[in-house]
Amino acid sequence: MRERPVIAVDAMGGDFGPAVVVPGAVEAARLHDLHVLLVGDTPKVEAELAKLDLGEVKCDIIQADDVVHMNEKPSDILRRKKNASIQVACRLVREGAADGVVSAGHSGATVACGMFIMGRLPGVERPALAALLPTEKEPVVVLDAGANVDCRPYHLFQFGLMGDAFARDLLGYAAPRVSLLSIGEEEGKGNSQVKEAYELLKMAHNLNFIGNAEGRDIFTGDVDVVVCDGFVGNVVVKMSEGLASALVRMLKRVFTTGVIPALGGFLARGAFRNFARTLDYAEYGGAPLLGLQGLAIVCHGRSNARAMTNAIRMSGAYVRKETNARLAETILANEELTRFSRAI
Repeated sequence: MRERPVIAVDAMGGDFGPAVVVPGAVEAARLHDLHVLLVGDTPKVEAELAKLDLGEVKCDIIQADDVVHMNEKPSDILRRKKNASIQVACRLVREGAADGVVSAGHSGATVACGMFIMGRLPGVERPALAALLPTEKEPVVVLDAGANVDCRPYHLFQFGLMGDAFARDLLGYAAPRVSLLSIGEEEGKGNSQVKEAYELLKMAHNLNFIGNAEGRDIFTGDVDVVVCDGFVGNVVVKMSEGLASALVRMLKRVFTTGVIPALGGFLARGAFRNFARTLDYAEYGGAPLLGLQGLAIVCHGRSNARAMTNAIRMSGAYVRKETNARLAETILANEELTRFSRAI
């Protein structure tokens, strides 16, 4: 292992580009002892670096001529934009010059480049996006959060295995409680995909599978990993973001209407700030794409500098804890079950 993890950051990604990515990356390098490679248009990246007090922080710039736009298809980006910043960043990982990639740009392009340039871990059928959501207790991992819209039961089975390894290493859960998202808690509830995945997860080696979970169970903190296909997972994550934003706005409206409520809101302003911070996606940084040769973290397009810092911090922790090795061991330990389920 290197002395410090090397993280390739797509400096051109996201709604705000280098203006937020560069300061976020510099702060991550400063606070978490990381070597950051800023991939993008050199003059634009240098202009943002010039605004910062770098101190002893050294960030290398890797030139990338092309920028990915949100209306482009991932397949077109792979074929036609060989010098796009996300492609260059993923090639750095494939070539061994970096350990992971972080991007707030086109999520489909990040997933596609991660899969086809970096490649999958041995035995992994499909990499999955693992989103962290706040709960009444500790964060819950939801996967897949959008990388795989159509899934077979053995894909869900592997998502559970990968989510377990991630929750153990990155969240410190000793025996993560893994559940399968369904329309009822009872065994036998759900469509054929969920029912078959249930049977596989029950038979998994070294997995603390606790059965089905309903949508209302996600935020109680009584489950640690929630498994679903990418269509359902993406709806869950985006609905959660929308609900969190609406709750904050509704509370503000309640405590700014009338003198007495306004006084109460003033006295409780510290609690409300903490509440809003708990719901803020920037606290979690981004969603790692698990199952790759290396690591890719997909950040929200509207990510601010703090979100980028947290995403890059997560990538450094992932590398230091050698989570990929643990994930590969878990997949290989259950290879026979995957092979069996694929055959039926």
